[in-house]
Amino acid sequence: MDLKSFASAMSQIAAEKEIPEDKILDIVEQAIATAYKKEYGEKGDLIKADFNPETGEVKFWKAKKVVDEEMILSDEELEKLKKGEISDVGDKVRFNPKRHIMAKDTDEGEPGDEIKEPLESKEHFGRIAAQTAKQVVLQKVKETERDLTYEEYKEKEGEVISGVVQRVEGRKILVDIGKVLGVLTKEEQIPGEYYKSGQRYKMYVLKVEKNPKGPTVYLSRAFPKLVSRLFELEVPEISTGTVEIKAIAREAGSRSKVAVYSDEEGVDPVGTAVGQRGTRVGAIISELDGEKIDIIEWSEDEKELIGNALSPANVHQVEIIGENKAVATVSEDELSLAIGKDGQNVRLAANLTGWKIDVKALGEESSEKEDSEEEDE
Repeated sequence: MDLKSFASAMSQIAAEKEIPEDKILDIVEQAIATAYKKEYGEKGDLIKADFNPETGEVKFWKAKKVVDEEMILSDEELEKLKKGEISDVGDKVRFNPKRHIMAKDTDEGEPGDEIKEPLESKEHFGRIAAQTAKQVVLQKVKETERDLTYEEYKEKEGEVISGVVQRVEGRKILVDIGKVLGVLTKEEQIPGEYYKSGQRYKMYVLKVEKNPKGPTVYLSRAFPKLVSRLFELEVPEISTGTVEIKAIAREAGSRSKVAVYSDEEGVDPVGTAVGQRGTRVGAIISELDGEKIDIIEWSEDEKELIGNALSPANVHQVEIIGENKAVATVSEDELSLAIGKDGQNVRLAANLTGWKIDVKALGEESSEKEDSEEEDE
């Protein structure tokens, strides 16, 4: 095994796999150290290497950890460990003369330090050692690729990512999002949305898990924050913080309510989010396959907020009747609009504001008030 050629080949792999040079150098050093141990070392040795890819020079050493009496597991502790009576032994180790050296026997370091015992340098290795080194490289390259991919997508948790539907497997959809296939489970799909191979969607990165075969990226089309992230992409004033999304309530595939706010003078948060002739919110509605979106203005005044949340109905009056309970009064002809089909509008308004809201028509007693009077009796 020619070390210079080996390093050159590894640099090429680094470029192809988009692995940083420092990580490739670490892999090379591990592989060379493994080859050295295979050819010249002894069982139990911890051999490390320092390789200079420019000169091809390599230095080898045995690494040993300096320990004292307090760092060594006692026979009693070893027995308890084997029986499973204890599991955490902290920094304590089972003394191995191949891996450890007592502090009293060396002047080179303090307990906990690693010392080096230099070994004779070798530049060429036999066929078996070279094959072992190549196996180490292949394994480490795969592991590094998986780790880097995991880190890349882990940083994207909570963001929106664009992906193309690749195939359907039972109740889940596999989506091509670049280096990996994302998973869109049934629970995270928009009810009634049909996913066809080749279609491109924007999806929310729900979570990323590390697995032996590579990271698993879980996606969502139903998560409420997908709506806020889409607004950030579509509305510059939201992404810069001029307009803030204070709350979102969503029933995916049907309707969402978004409360927006701005403390900038002269800025209309609702108009900004809607866009000229509804172009901004229209683009988001289109991305969500026609899902209706009500944009309302956030207010610190609880009554005003509740009234706004019941949009598109015009609320005549809001009365607070208890802790987190309110009654909204609307005209008779707007009662069904305020409540919504199957109670959806008032339900979303309640989720948006955090208040339990009862709706009544002018001149009508609210069910919430009647319940309250019955409790008092």
